[in-house]
Amino acid sequence: MGKGIRIGLIVVLFLVLILVRAFQSSLFYDPFIAFFKNDYLTSAFPIFETPKLFLSLIFRYMLNTLISLAIIYLFFQKKSLILLSIKFYLIAFIVLSGVYLLLLETSFSSGYLLAFYVRRMLIHPIFLLVLLPAFYYQKKVII
Repeated sequence: MGKGIRIGLIVVLFLVLILVRAFQSSLFYDPFIAFFKNDYLTSAFPIFETPKLFLSLIFRYMLNTLISLAIIYLFFQKKSLILLSIKFYLIAFIVLSGVYLLLLETSFSSGYLLAFYVRRMLIHPIFLLVLLPAFYYQKKVII
């Protein structure tokens, strides 16, 4: 695959990530979008359906993960980095979703900031912004 085609595909995939974010309200069930967008310190804790929320969360995380893995593969074209990234995403999901579930069950009694950032790590492709520079740095140091 030519370099120009790879760069074009990477740009398209980043645009898809932007579209996922732009249409999040209509694509995913998440009553916490409006909660954290408004004055959540004085707002009532939203009523939510845990199974529906977690199915939506899993779907969104998987969608962002698949797009992110495609970007990483197109950028570096190394299967070993994809395997490492898959393990990283899987472990991160298990840990973060467990913490998020615990925070939800306690109605964010430990504070809203931790819940806000754990949720953000799960619903946005933040790990891509960490892994891309890390892998690029590793590539430059080894060569």
